[in-house]
Amino acid sequence: MRLTRTILLAASVALALAACDKKSEQATTPAAREAAGEDTLAKGIPADSKMGAALKAAGLDATLAGPGPYTVLAPDDAAFDKMPAGALDTLMKPEARADLTALLTYHILPGTILAEDIGKAIDAGKGKAVLATMGGGTLTATKDGDAIVVADGAGGKARIAKGDDKRSNGVIHHVDAVLMPS
Repeated sequence: MRLTRTILLAASVALALAACDKKSEQATTPAAREAAGEDTLAKGIPADSKMGAALKAAGLDATLAGPGPYTVLAPDDAAFDKMPAGALDTLMKPEARADLTALLTYHILPGTILAEDIGKAIDAGKGKAVLATMGGGTLTATKDGDAIVVADGAGGKARIAKGDDKRSNGVIHHVDAVLMPS
């Protein structure tokens, strides 16, 4: 049962990312892609960071080097260190690639969504905004004073520590916790 669920999840994530890539390529002209250069989301997440290594292990580094646009909620290394002991190591194994992909695509939103846009959506939503993820889940954004806090389906919360790291194919918001799909 778990294997079937994992296979179906991996297939749906792959289809969603492939469809998004296709749409983006059609909407982005070759001149625009060339002008964007190599300042991509993939370049904005250091390869030697835990997030960078996880993206590479899942094969999502190539997606984030493509045309996009995407918004990435990128946990820092300290956020990954807060996970249960051995959890990241287990996810990085080839047999856990579907689970790793599900976790990472939970941190990727379609389109370019600036922190200001999230803040406006929270205000318009009377204190909260629901954000759809590339993994098919949703996150709930709220404010804590001036800070934007994103909650996952399991009740965990991540604060946007540094937002609006703009790249040629989207934006990175650095967060202080790993969000977990429910």
